Amino acid sequence: MPPPNLVLSPSPLDGWPPDPLTRPEYYRDVTLLRMLAYAIDVLIIALIGGLLTLTLWLLTLLTLGLLWPLHFLLAPFLVALPLLYHGLQIGGPGAATIGMRVFGLKVWNITGGSPTLAQALVQTAGFYATLAFFGGLLLLVALFNPQRRALHDFLAGTIILRKMGD
Repeated sequence: MPPPNLVLSPSPLDGWPPDPLTRPEYYRDVTLLRMLAYAIDVLIIALIGGLLTLTLWLLTLLTLGLLWPLHFLLAPFLVALPLLYHGLQIGGPGAATIGMRVFGLKVWNITGGSPTLAQALVQTAGFYATLAFFGGLLLLVALFNPQRRALHDFLAGTIILRKMGD
């Protein structure tokens, strides 16, 4: 048993994770906000991918085709771009993507700390896998549990909450 003065969770919350019945403000509209945040993130990913592709095409034209082989290297990167975008931001110091930050959301480890890079990558890979296989049905899990956790949140051991008082 740890000493009574040892803080096990870096969370400023009274209990971890916060109880949806006594602290509903952390869960209010989280599912809707996650969808809106993802829409922003998709636009950013598309912009990054489009700029990279356009730049490579322009460089290929300027070099009269000498850079054509680089297109084969860009294709796998464009496929991995969403995983890198989400994984590195969620696993980074902010624990949220740009879209999540816009809507005041943050990803937490289920024990109260920031998610690790491994958790962020599992969450992101799980999200895209469930999206590919089940489409919009992946949100059904979030609608039927009080903490609004989706299947990929359970797999990664994460929870997404509204930020309060940051």
